[in-house]
Amino acid sequence: MPAQPSDDYPTTNGSLNRKLRMALVGGGSGSFIGRVHATGALLDNRAELVAGALSSNPERAKKSAPSYAIPEDRAYTSIHELVEKELARPEDDRIDFVSIATPNHTHFEIAKTAAEAGFNVVCDKPMTFDLPQAEELVKVVENTPGVFALMHNYTGYPLIRQAREMCLNGDLGEINAIRSNYIQGWLREPLEETGQKQASWRADPGKSGAAGAFGDIATHAYNIGRFMTGCLPEELSCNLKSFVEGRKLDDYGHAVVRYQNGALGTVTASQISHGHENNLYVEIDGTKASLVWRQENPNEMWVRQNGQPAKLYTRDPNAAYLSDLARNSCRLPSGHPEGFFEAFGNVYRAAYDAMIARSEGTSFQGRSETTRDTLYPNVYDGAEGMLFVTKSVESSEQNGAWVSLKTDYARR
Repeated sequence: MPAQPSDDYPTTNGSLNRKLRMALVGGGSGSFIGRVHATGALLDNRAELVAGALSSNPERAKKSAPSYAIPEDRAYTSIHELVEKELARPEDDRIDFVSIATPNHTHFEIAKTAAEAGFNVVCDKPMTFDLPQAEELVKVVENTPGVFALMHNYTGYPLIRQAREMCLNGDLGEINAIRSNYIQGWLREPLEETGQKQASWRADPGKSGAAGAFGDIATHAYNIGRFMTGCLPEELSCNLKSFVEGRKLDDYGHAVVRYQNGALGTVTASQISHGHENNLYVEIDGTKASLVWRQENPNEMWVRQNGQPAKLYTRDPNAAYLSDLARNSCRLPSGHPEGFFEAFGNVYRAAYDAMIARSEGTSFQGRSETTRDTLYPNVYDGAEGMLFVTKSVESSEQNGAWVSLKTDYARR
């Protein structure tokens, strides 16, 4: 009989005794990430998509609603209309949370509006357009009752969570080095000049922010190293460059990070490397062992020790070597690949657990230091990510000068 995933992880909403009601902002025709959010959010049958403001174009917002089975009377044309009309509905019929899947420059207003209205929020990364917005949003979340989750989806992979447990338990010894890389090649040519939607906003400083590749994908690489090791940042030196003529934002960059425990880290991001698709990979060196994980083959992780055979960890929910956290993050028997959608789903269901706790009066998101170390990435991770982008740009503009990366937002 094939190994089965663990039954220990909740697949229902417990005492709430119903599905959580979701509203999607963004995700209209031509969107990639909106559909991914919807798929991941509904994967465990713990939520239902009942409302949305799918586009900033009112006509497109309305026309896109049927493809998500959103009824006409809940197909809104802005976050403000969504909040106003949902609050006017009976409490037992209104939405529970808002998922944000829009370009970077719109995240802050949408998240702030939803949070101040008392709704839970799941926001795509980066959290905001710039650091001042991130700092303001931290204050908003700390003073509102809702759960705030940030979609750093790669933290949802079972073997990333296994690596985190191994690092924090000391299985690798003292962490010496973290090498995080996210290498793509899709922007080798100036696609933004052709009107390609995904390229156009990413290459526009008015929509993407101060960084290009570093804001888009280096944030993932930095976050995943922090999530896996728990090492606290000290300072960084960064060089960013645009290799495509006329491009206003970086398409390649490399940062060196010094951590407070003495470890060194590197973060490399490229969108101009021929033949690379979504090559996110992380290598961690400890005094006892090292490990490597690659996103394009997420169901395998190698652990090595000098003088010992290399160990291959696979995503096997019945394997004794997997931690409870990794095992409970699996959905399928061993040998059946899990990937991108399931990682989104794992972040969502961690957020759902917090939303359920909130509904039962036991969640205090943002009101305690302990909420900084939630399983799902949170508002503090979002602020730290924006600090990383801001300081990377600052260092690069000073020819790679060392700048402080210390922050009060860092998860412990």
